[in-house]
Amino acid sequence: MNTDRSRWFKSSYSAQNGACVEAQYRSDGRMAFRDSKTFAGPEVTFPGNGWLTFLAAVKTGSFFA
Repeated sequence: MNTDRSRWFKSSYSAQNGACVEAQYRSDGRMAFRDSKTFAGPEVTFPGNGWLTFLAAVKTGSFFA
């Protein structure tokens, strides 16, 4: 379970239906993600540089549907 005290946030594009992913910047540089409906549920974490690499790939269109 996360003991980091920094704030969880959602995208400003999220709808109000509760089906969202929340993110958190961790004090050790990692990024964490969780289901907004399951506060005490599992979290997925990435190293900070891994998250930045992923974002850059999304922005350049490296992923296709």
